[in-house]
Amino acid sequence: MGCASCSSGKDGKPSGCKSNGYCSSSGCNKLGVFDWLTGVPLPGGQQAFDAVEVRFKNTRKGFYRCPPGLGLTQGDAVALEASPGHDVGVVSLTGELVRAQMSRKEKEMDTFELRKVLRKATQEDLDRWHAARKKEDETLFASRAIAREARHEMKVTDVEYQGDGTKAIFYYVAEDRIDFRDLVRKLSDRFKVRVEMKQIGARQEAGRIGGIGSCGRELCCSTWLTDFRSVTTSAARYQQLALNPQKLAGQCGKLKCCLNYELDMYIEAVKSYPSPNAKLKTKQGVGAHMKTDIFLEKMWYGFKRPGEPFVMAGFPIQVVRDILAQNKEGVEPEVDLNMVDEPVSAVKAPDYENVVGQDDLTRFDQKAKSGKRRGGRNDRDRKNRDRPRAEGGAPSPTQSAAPQGAGQPPPQARSERRGRGGRRDRGPRPDRPAQPPQPPQA
Repeated sequence: MGCASCSSGKDGKPSGCKSNGYCSSSGCNKLGVFDWLTGVPLPGGQQAFDAVEVRFKNTRKGFYRCPPGLGLTQGDAVALEASPGHDVGVVSLTGELVRAQMSRKEKEMDTFELRKVLRKATQEDLDRWHAARKKEDETLFASRAIAREARHEMKVTDVEYQGDGTKAIFYYVAEDRIDFRDLVRKLSDRFKVRVEMKQIGARQEAGRIGGIGSCGRELCCSTWLTDFRSVTTSAARYQQLALNPQKLAGQCGKLKCCLNYELDMYIEAVKSYPSPNAKLKTKQGVGAHMKTDIFLEKMWYGFKRPGEPFVMAGFPIQVVRDILAQNKEGVEPEVDLNMVDEPVSAVKAPDYENVVGQDDLTRFDQKAKSGKRRGGRNDRDRKNRDRPRAEGGAPSPTQSAAPQGAGQPPPQARSERRGRGGRRDRGPRPDRPAQPPQPPQA
C-alpha cells in the first residue's frame, strides 16, 4: 500500500515523499511487499523457508523453490524454470513471510511441487529479456489489427514476453466467450512464438492502465489494491446512497470498490436501530419507514390519511422505540408531526470584510464602465436638440445652419457657458497666485 502523499514519478520512484521508494508501506509499487522480519534472526535449529515470491509484469506473481546456498534477497533478478525455456523475474519476498503469503492464498506448503529458481540472472539473460520487452508494443498493435480482421468482439490490452523470448502472453477483455483457436494460429505464425491467451476483467484493465478517480486521487486498483472483492448494490442501500449508476460506477464501468470500505460500520450501526419493516401506529395515522439517517440518529416515516396530504416526519431513535413499545401494549400515542423536526439553524456569515473583492466569483462578469463623463457638453447639446422650440429653449449649434449672428447667443454668453462647463475662463486657483500676463515675443 502506498503512502497518502506519494505518486509515481518518471523513474518509478515516488515524487511526493522523501523515502526514495523505500518507505514503510513499500513505496508506490503495489507489487512490492514490506518485509518487517528483515534482520530478525531465526530461532536456534530452525531452517529458513526454501521458497521465494517473484513478481512479473501486470501484477503477476508466483512462488518458486529456492535452492539452498543461493542467497537471494529482495530486488534480485533471477532466471526461473518455465515451460518451455526459462523466464526472468524480480524477487519480491523471501523468508518466513513467503510461508504466510502462501497460506493466505491457499497454496500448498509442499515446495517440492513448485518450479525452482535456476540461477541469478546473468548479463546475457538480462540482455535477452530487455530485447524481448522492446517488442511488446509492436506486437500489441499488430495483434489488435489481426483480431479486428478476424471480427472477434475482444480487445487486446497488453502483451507480455517471456524472459527468453520464446513465449508471449496476450491479455484481452471480452464480454462473451470467444473461440480464438484460429486467432492463436495466426498470432503464432506472425510472431514465431508460443501464444497464450489470458482473459482479464474490466477492473484488472483499469488497474493496469490507471487514472484519477472522482475523489481526486489515483485509482485504488492501480496503487495498492491487489484483490478484487465483489461489490453489490446492497452496499449502497445500507449506506443510504442513491442508486445512480453514473455516481456509483468507476472508470471500469463496475461498482466502485470503495463502497465496501465503510460497509461493515454501517451494518453494525443499523443492527442497533429498530426494524425498518415495523410501522408506527399513532392517532395521526400509520407511519411507514422511508429512510434512516445514521449520523443524526433519526428515522423518517411517512403518514398518509384519507383526504389529507402526505406528511413526512423524522423521529429520534429513542422516540421510535417508545412508540413501538406502546404499540405492543395496544396504545396508539399522539404525536405532533409538525414539531418533531428540529429547526435548522441559520448559517452564520463569516466575520470578515471583503475589501478588495477578490473572493467574489462574479467579479469578472461585471461590464467595464464607460470612459465618457455624464453631464458634459455633449449631453447638454443633446438635451437642447431634443427640446421643442415652443418651450423657449435656445437651439443648439448643430440644429441651426443659419449664419453667425442669426438666432445665436452673443459671444459673451458663449464664453460664460464655456466657463461653467469646460476648462476655459475658470480664473486663477485659490492656492496659486495670479501670474501677470507675459509680453508678446518679438
